[in-house]
Amino acid sequence: MYSDVITTAAVFFGFYHIIKLISEHILKGRIIKAGHIDKAGILEPPKPSEEVNKYPSLKWGLVALMTGLGFIVIEVMRQVNPQLIDFHNAALPAGILLVFISLGFLIYFFMMNRKAVKY
Repeated sequence: MYSDVITTAAVFFGFYHIIKLISEHILKGRIIKAGHIDKAGILEPPKPSEEVNKYPSLKWGLVALMTGLGFIVIEVMRQVNPQLIDFHNAALPAGILLVFISLGFLIYFFMMNRKAVKY
């Protein structure tokens, strides 16, 4: 039952993004043909004030590391007390995993903020 809902949602999500991509492309083409390039800002390079992710591999490496640590903590907790974590009621393992993933993002955020202050 749930797989049917997930499949349907994925198909409609894909259709939505494909239609959005095509319509934005057509709209940008019309704006360029009409000669309103300056007003639309389509072909402008990104502004230097916008933040650029300088270390994407660091971010995703930290997230992957913290996700792995979360899985390790879940497995250790399951080995210590098997009744505490059963995967039929997966609220606790999912919560632990989400906390570790968000910790990975927070560590990256604080590292980048500290680096930005130094320069």
